[in-house]
Amino acid sequence: MVQETTLQVSDFIFPMFIQEGTNQKVEIKSMPGIYRFSLDTLLEELKEVTDLGIRAIDLFPNYAENKKDKYASESYKEDTFYLKAITAIKEKFPELVIMTDIAMDPYSSDGHDGLVENGEILNDATIEILGKMGLAQARAGADILGPSDMMDGRIGYLRDVLDRDGHTNISIMSYSAKYASAFYGPFRDALESAPKFGDKKTYQMNPANKREALLEAQLDFSEGADMLMVKPALSYLDIIRQLDENFDIPIAAYNVSGEYAMLKAAAMNGWLDGDRAMMEVLISIRRAGAKCILTYFAKEAAVILNR
Repeated sequence: MVQETTLQVSDFIFPMFIQEGTNQKVEIKSMPGIYRFSLDTLLEELKEVTDLGIRAIDLFPNYAENKKDKYASESYKEDTFYLKAITAIKEKFPELVIMTDIAMDPYSSDGHDGLVENGEILNDATIEILGKMGLAQARAGADILGPSDMMDGRIGYLRDVLDRDGHTNISIMSYSAKYASAFYGPFRDALESAPKFGDKKTYQMNPANKREALLEAQLDFSEGADMLMVKPALSYLDIIRQLDENFDIPIAAYNVSGEYAMLKAAAMNGWLDGDRAMMEVLISIRRAGAKCILTYFAKEAAVILNR
C-alpha cells in the first residue's frame, strides 16, 4: 500500500534479434536465453511474448558480411529482410509496438555507426544515410524509430524527413545519453558487428560526464524527440534521474546486454538469486525515473509480474 515505485509488464520494451533464413533460433553465447531468430521462428516467439502482456519490441538485424558496404546501402533496400520482417510482424501483430534501430553499424563494412572517410566519422554525410534508413523503416510499418548513432542533428533531420513523407505519427526515441561503455560487448556478439578499427569514443559519451548528458538531451528535445534514452542504465541511474527532472517527455533506459550477461553469469554460478537480482535492478531503473525500460529480462520479469 505504501510502496513508492511500481513495475508493470507494460513498462518493458523487449530487444530482439533477427537474421536471414528459415527455422533459425540461435542462442547468443554471451547472453543465455536470448536468441537470433529467422522471421518464421520470430513470429512464433512473438505469440509467447505478446501473451505475456509485453506490448513493445525493439528489433535489431544481423546481416552477413557480404550484405555490408561502406554506405550501409542494404539498410534502405525495399527487399531487405529487416524491412520485410517489420511489415510481416505488423500484419500478424497489429497492436504490437515495433521500435527499430537506426545506425549504420549493422550494415557497414567498417562496423561504425557513421560513414568513415580516411579514418574520420563524417557527421553530415551520415545523417543523410540515416534519413533514408528511417524513412524506409517508417514505410515498412515501424512505430518508434531509435536513432542510436549519436551523430549531431539527426533528430531534427529525421523528423523533417518523416513529416514531409506524411509520417507525422511516427515517434522518435533519441539515444540522447549513450555512453562509450564496456557493457555493450554481448550485443556486438549478437549482431556480429564491431568496429573494424578504432572505437566509438568520438561519437559516444565519456562515462565521466554528467552535464554533457543534459546538453545532448536538450538538443534532441529541441529538435523534436518524443522520448529521451539513457544507455546503459545501471551505471547511469543518476543520468536517468537528471533527465527525468529536467524534461516533460518520457525518459527511457536501456538495461544493456552486459548488464544482463553479468547477472545471468552470477546466477548460473549460484552467486546471486537471479530472480531477486533481476527485479531489484528493474525497480531501481524505474525508481530513478525511467518510464520505459528496454531490457532482455522482459520475458522473465513478465512471468513474475503476472503471477
